[in-house]
Amino acid sequence: MTRTPKTSAGNGVLSLKVTLRGLKPPIWRRLLVASTMTLGDLHAAIQAAMGWHDSHLHLFDIGGEQYGNRDIVDDVADEDRVTLGRLTRSGIARFTYIYDFGDDWEHAIFIEKRVPAVEGQAYPVCIAGKRNCPPEDCGGVGGYDELLAILADPSHPEHAERTDWIDEEFDPNEFDLELANTLLAARFR
Repeated sequence: MTRTPKTSAGNGVLSLKVTLRGLKPPIWRRLLVASTMTLGDLHAAIQAAMGWHDSHLHLFDIGGEQYGNRDIVDDVADEDRVTLGRLTRSGIARFTYIYDFGDDWEHAIFIEKRVPAVEGQAYPVCIAGKRNCPPEDCGGVGGYDELLAILADPSHPEHAERTDWIDEEFDPNEFDLELANTLLAARFR
């Protein structure tokens, strides 16, 4: 799904840190986003910046209230009706984004601060991050830890199969800022 950028230099910009929970060392991204961005837009931004493929269900948990795409997830409030600016005005600075209800990837989202908009800069934009996103469908935190152990041990009986399954040269320590921003640009412009 392509989303429209939600800001010009006249709108407020927020700095967010998105951290994948349960993994050490941590996997995280720092995003600058328009305060007018909805939770639905934030979902698309997280997918792009982290490197997820948007092939699974998701929801946001904000103080026990759950938000998501009401067309595909039951019993959630509409994520497209809540902006990040509204959350900050309500005093909310931390909340959770869950992606893939089978693997249950939990992302801690921290609204760090408001920053000045830069004239001509399109938002969202990723300004920093650490480590590669786990591959889709690898089994959550435990499955990812197991995958890394198998990939690190060429003598493991499943090494060849798992290497073929990833179908790419996977470096868990790599983070490509340029690629993250290319994916963001493709989703939002």
